[in-house]
Amino acid sequence: MLRVSILTILAVLSVSFTVSHSARILGLFTSHSKSHLIVHMNTIRPMIERGHDVTIVTTIPVKEPNLKFRHIKLKQPDMDRSGIAQDTKGLFKTMQLMMKVSTNLLHLTNLTINDPEMQKLMREESFDLVVMGYFFNDFLIGVAGHFKCPLIINWMGSPTQHLGKLVGNPPEISYVPSLLSGLQQPMGFFDRVISYVFSAVELGLFSYVNYRMDQYYSYNFPPDKYPSYEDMKKNVSLLFVNTYLSQGYIQPNVPTIIQIGGIQIKPKPDPLPQDIKEFIDSAAETGVIYFCLGSNIGADFLTPDFINIIFKVLSGVKQNVIWKWDKDELPGESPNILYKKWLPQDDILAHPNLKLFITHAGGGGVAEAQYHGVPMVAIPFFADQFSNANKLQKAGHGIVVDKGTLTEDLFRKAVLEVLENTTYTDSVKTFSRIFRDRPLSARDTAAYWMEYVLRHKGAKHLQSPAIHMNAIQYYGLDVIAFLIGVAYVVCKESVAHTIPDGEEKALIRRIDNTVLQNITRRSDLPTNAERVMQAICGTREKVSAFT
Repeated sequence: MLRVSILTILAVLSVSFTVSHSARILGLFTSHSKSHLIVHMNTIRPMIERGHDVTIVTTIPVKEPNLKFRHIKLKQPDMDRSGIAQDTKGLFKTMQLMMKVSTNLLHLTNLTINDPEMQKLMREESFDLVVMGYFFNDFLIGVAGHFKCPLIINWMGSPTQHLGKLVGNPPEISYVPSLLSGLQQPMGFFDRVISYVFSAVELGLFSYVNYRMDQYYSYNFPPDKYPSYEDMKKNVSLLFVNTYLSQGYIQPNVPTIIQIGGIQIKPKPDPLPQDIKEFIDSAAETGVIYFCLGSNIGADFLTPDFINIIFKVLSGVKQNVIWKWDKDELPGESPNILYKKWLPQDDILAHPNLKLFITHAGGGGVAEAQYHGVPMVAIPFFADQFSNANKLQKAGHGIVVDKGTLTEDLFRKAVLEVLENTTYTDSVKTFSRIFRDRPLSARDTAAYWMEYVLRHKGAKHLQSPAIHMNAIQYYGLDVIAFLIGVAYVVCKESVAHTIPDGEEKALIRRIDNTVLQNITRRSDLPTNAERVMQAICGTREKVSAFT
């Protein structure tokens, strides 16, 4: 009895300690995509479970009845999704889509931050940490500046060149492909040429986007009251990326990039709705195919021919099929097909009767299938889906088909190949064991680092010096120019010693003197030029002789 009382007291004290030291955290998740919100909610979930005071701002509904947090739902402006139905394969089509999407999202994000509920929040409250879901909304970093607190950015995929720059991550484009290029490691010569071209175009696109972001930032966070946009970009404490060592590209990452790949995957699947459970359980011998093109690709974006091809093939297989379909008018009736407008994807993929996942190759869905060991047929539509699809095919986790050239025969062959050739299942199940092998779960990793940032007031000591350097300094162009100047001086001096005294030698010395003065006139060199010359020449006297 005494032991029980002591344990009860300790438990109460533990809870009291947690609550009294809880932080006020703002989850700023303004993306219009349900799949994005799933990732963001599961990132912040462990902080709610640990007793922190969490406020979440979204533009779409949140259904989390078992979590205790405050939810502020802003008005949801209409988003132009017409680009989804277009052919976006290739460099220029991809960049055109990204330009269109970024322009649209800039406008929508501006509406969001000026929503009366958001403005009221900013006027009346304070926070210790802002966790911002990223999707072309860079200027929202000003919210962290408003609350004078650290900022963590949460991104749904691998680190991009643009986001990596915020934390000083090296791009390494010679062996790390651009996320939008669809290329895979290792890259051959022409792949590297394509990667450099993609990266250059991506850099140009995001330079323009960054210019527009600066304009929106200045409008919403006036320079007389807030730090500049460039200064705020140096206030990013951490960048969470939804990828993991075994899953993404092999590349160096600075300490402020934290990999939380698969964070949306539940440690233990929730019970399935009864009708879905019975439908899957009834296919113990034949198995189940799950077909879903994500939350952004609705039925309205699919052509009648595409829908007809999918229906004819899936209605003719012996497996049961679960098809995510968001319209009342169905593609067709078949006893082996169950249509649903929204599905618990992670829980379905976790079921042992799942034999195949037909997917658009979104990052979240691919990760869930890999975690649960389910092979795939990928039909990518836009953006990083081409890269995700090529990656899973190269790893032997499935097959990629092109939606633009898809025929009934090609689709049937792909489906039957993955179902009947066990090498795909064996390969993805092997990867599943690797993907799960990590020191901490994704959620525990995210929670640890968020609390780390809180404990250490932004964890500035983790910041890369690269974020405080301009392009000339970062790539060493000033050092190269300086060394070329030094080499020029040394060579000219050597030549001068071989020429008799006279006007020619005096002219050369005057040229030497002018070059050295121009070199040492740089603002970052006055205290270092003589030291470097001395190190090269060996003595101060030789340096003096040049001048």
